[in-house]
Amino acid sequence: MKDTNPPHQIKKAKVSLQTAIAVVVANMIGTGVFTSLGYQAKATPSAFPILMLWLVGGIVALCGALSYGELASRFPRSGGEYHYLSRIYHPVIGFLSGWVSMTVGFAAPVALSAVAFGTYFFSVFPWASIQTYAVVVLIFITLIHLRSVELSGIFQNYSTGIKVGFLLFFIGLGFWLAPAPLIHTLKIRNGDWDLVFSGGFAISLAFVSFAYSGWNASAYIANEVNKPHINVSRSLLIGAGLVATLYLLLHIVFLTTLNLEELASMQAANPEPIDVGYLSAKVFLGDAGAKMMAFMIAIILVSSISAMTWAGPRVSQVIGEDLQLFHFFAYKNPGGVPTYAILFQSSVALILILSASFESILYAIAFILDTFTFLTVLGLILAKSKGLYDHTPTYKTWGYPFVPLIFLAGTGWTMYFLLKSRTYESMASLLWLFIGYIVYRFSKKNKL
Repeated sequence: MKDTNPPHQIKKAKVSLQTAIAVVVANMIGTGVFTSLGYQAKATPSAFPILMLWLVGGIVALCGALSYGELASRFPRSGGEYHYLSRIYHPVIGFLSGWVSMTVGFAAPVALSAVAFGTYFFSVFPWASIQTYAVVVLIFITLIHLRSVELSGIFQNYSTGIKVGFLLFFIGLGFWLAPAPLIHTLKIRNGDWDLVFSGGFAISLAFVSFAYSGWNASAYIANEVNKPHINVSRSLLIGAGLVATLYLLLHIVFLTTLNLEELASMQAANPEPIDVGYLSAKVFLGDAGAKMMAFMIAIILVSSISAMTWAGPRVSQVIGEDLQLFHFFAYKNPGGVPTYAILFQSSVALILILSASFESILYAIAFILDTFTFLTVLGLILAKSKGLYDHTPTYKTWGYPFVPLIFLAGTGWTMYFLLKSRTYESMASLLWLFIGYIVYRFSKKNKL
């Protein structure tokens, strides 16, 4: 189809490797790392197995990043799974992935993060409602990303830098002020290896994988990255590696400041996630420090919302470039921004915030999102065997084929857990895929 913008109106804005890394880091670090330890304490009540959980989760994420890195080198175009699956399997498979992403796949996590921001911000500044804070931060970030790709990059760099700086500050204080000796936390006790190979460990790993999601973020904005066939793969690897390191250090702090048995009892009595970061800060910084932690997490979430507001609409944009029915999503303003795609995603997120229905949607689409990620990494093996590429690969997956196989094994287990524990929601999400298939067939039959 024809470009919807006159050539002279669009600036060829390219973001640096640093900004691409910031997008990956910001997408990955959300509330999950601060709220999942209570569930893990119930299933694996010992420090060493919990640290192994986060190490294994990090390895799986790194294996995914390494695999996506070669796909980004072979097919250097924005859109992530939509583009890769379309090229490797069939356009309808790619569209179904894009259909989920452009409708709720990014909007629901944005809504969740915005409400979490409102919750933490309200605990420090109870001047307005949680919902009001959530709406304000969503609108504020949307307006930034509507301006230009250049401004998006600047804001993402600074907000992610502040996020990482806050985390390093908290980790440093934790190591310095934690009441329990570090060596005591890292000590391997009798039965720890049995816990590592237990069913409880495997179930907890599914929760950990959620906290690591987002490692593929820069693949969605490949067109805007300078030298995408090189820098997207680098950003995926560096971003995932940095987050895995931060997650391990954070949990060492949590485990030196909190009692796992007490945490497990609290979680057993309360089905809602426990704010472990807040409790940990309260131990070695007091009430004032706990307030500071709440404010810090709120600021951290600004960066996460920003990264998803940048990455998600690029899927809609690429679909608009390929399918006439969605051509309006391909429109870019003079700053290179897909205006209508961003407005659409933020509008859906706003509706979800106001209706408070995002958590049920997230549970419903989690299995489908993992399925498409699984198919994408499996697609690397198929692409290599078929010799498929749009650009001569400048990067090849380290440790191939073991690296993608490790990722497929870890993600396959997560999918099994989701299907077993959330059977109704997982199967119900297939209905949304069926609707997407009907939309795809309609778009192919009706050339507008």
